[in-house]
Amino acid sequence: MKVIVEADGGSRGNPGTAGYGAVVFAADHATVLAERFAGIGVATNNVAEYRGLIAGLTAAADVGGTEVQVRMDSKLVVEQMSGRWKVKHPDMIPLHGQAAELARGFDRVRYEWIPRARNAHADRLANAAMDGTEQPAVEAAGAGPAAVAQPAAPPPPGWTGARGPATRLLLLRHGQTPLSIERRYSGRGNPELTELGREQAGRAAQRLAGKGGIAAIVSSPLGRAQATATAAGAALGLPVTVLDDLTETDFGEWEGLTFTEAAQRDPDLHRRWLADSAVPAPGGESFAQVRQRVSAVRDDLLAAYPGQNVLVVSHVTPIKTLLQLALDVGPTLLYRLHLDLASLSIAEFYPDGGTSVRLVNDTGHLD
Repeated sequence: MKVIVEADGGSRGNPGTAGYGAVVFAADHATVLAERFAGIGVATNNVAEYRGLIAGLTAAADVGGTEVQVRMDSKLVVEQMSGRWKVKHPDMIPLHGQAAELARGFDRVRYEWIPRARNAHADRLANAAMDGTEQPAVEAAGAGPAAVAQPAAPPPPGWTGARGPATRLLLLRHGQTPLSIERRYSGRGNPELTELGREQAGRAAQRLAGKGGIAAIVSSPLGRAQATATAAGAALGLPVTVLDDLTETDFGEWEGLTFTEAAQRDPDLHRRWLADSAVPAPGGESFAQVRQRVSAVRDDLLAAYPGQNVLVVSHVTPIKTLLQLALDVGPTLLYRLHLDLASLSIAEFYPDGGTSVRLVNDTGHLD
């Protein structure tokens, strides 16, 4: 299917408050197949324009496009993506690489410069993002339902009764490590990501950058989480803040053992540990202790980023704990919920105390 992508980005200050917009048209250039727009905090025009391109290419893939004509009023982006100009600025290199990787997923991509006046639809979306508008009117003739990027302040589900803008926590588990391959308890040990783990981190970063709208990135101090968070930070143009309390459970003497090995080593303690969240691993900590520190992180994030999207890169237990808090359920969730490597979950916390879980264990970006 042939589609047309028009994309734009802007910055009020260069650098300043920035946002992007992208629209995907059918080949008739009349039917709107998808829209994407989001604010990206403080950034330059060029960063915002590349983010618009990335969002547009991602949306084109989402609607099933195979041949893409990209139309933008940024001469820089068009010439760099066409291979006629070199990419020299360090902020542009990862964004150019991400856009090029997305482009390779299509049968054909052509880039065309157009005057700003002919890029009005994408420009309007970008300005709506910078203004904080949730959804501008779609004025194109024959426009159908639009797939719009999530705004910084997501509306609550109608059935919950929650009020006010939520703080949305995007919960990303780190990529693969040697211990995760063998399904061993991996707590405070610090194995590095495998080659596949680095690829998983890159794919997750690509997905998150395509959606945009993330205000901050926080990470566990452990290397496998920081490496995953750093990939996202490079794609989003954001720094990574390390929060010690997002670290994985301290499994103590069970570190590096499989479930079976730990059960054979300490059969009675292992049974009690599984039955009671207050029981710690030998020389380690309990799940109740993990909940206490993760709850404090949750409270700090809600205070620091009201109504915004925050990427939290962590491990199985802290992520399950945040989902447990959002669902307001007991510790049995820890044993019944599976989280894949580099999976994405989303929990929302509203200022009136309401909560919602929008996504759990999504690995679509790894397919």
